[in-house]
Amino acid sequence: MLENYVKVGDNVLIYFTNKKKWLVKVSTDAKFHTHLGYIELSSIIGKEYGASIKTSSGERLWILKPTIIDLICKAERKTQIVYPKDLGMIAAITGISSGSIVVEAGTGSGALTTFLANLVKPNGHVFSYEIRPEFIEIAKRNIDRAGLSDFVTIKLADAKKGFNEKNVDAVIIDLGDPWTLVREAWIALKGGGFIASISPTMNQVEKFVTELINTGFVNIESLELLLRNLEARTGMTRPSFRMVGHTAYLTFARKVFPERVERLNPIS
Repeated sequence: MLENYVKVGDNVLIYFTNKKKWLVKVSTDAKFHTHLGYIELSSIIGKEYGASIKTSSGERLWILKPTIIDLICKAERKTQIVYPKDLGMIAAITGISSGSIVVEAGTGSGALTTFLANLVKPNGHVFSYEIRPEFIEIAKRNIDRAGLSDFVTIKLADAKKGFNEKNVDAVIIDLGDPWTLVREAWIALKGGGFIASISPTMNQVEKFVTELINTGFVNIESLELLLRNLEARTGMTRPSFRMVGHTAYLTFARKVFPERVERLNPIS
């Protein structure tokens, strides 16, 4: 299959160890330098993913096709990105998949946007709101690098003034004051649609949940994920001494239509 062979312009993962791997764009006239020596990028064109190549110093490196997480973790950034462990839970709980229409508030560096776009392609779309032009430029580069620009529209606009999209499947909020967007999210969502928020502090979660209850959401759930790796070695396997602890609190809820519409004032 031709798609499993390296072509000019491909992003490839050059792998040495779990902690030493590089995301590189393949060209015909460049060298890639590492502390292990350099490689001529033209020499990997036509190789099958999974093959190896030796550096100028004789070290063997492996050529792998990058996953969406590789692209996200190696992305250009000026803001903290959402961690893979949290991205996976957002996808699992909301059920965002191909064909979903998703609104995001707070593009940032575009890591979450990239992940969402990879979920909704080829039949869905992500509409992302950001008020800082400099962040939009970075996000566009990261999304384009992942080859997902066709599935994303980034808007230089304040989400607190409302979303243009209606009847969407999910609204994802990555801002410091998510409770200010609950009403606008309710308007944009279809019945039963999901709202999700990523918050670093418990105070933010508390204010957000209070607003969810007062606006017309049910199935409200807040959680935190902790990730610990294992050091797997023959006869010596043990948990890693280091782990990814607190990254964010995730809160999820679903839109409903209360019997007494006046509860939703000023929504009508």
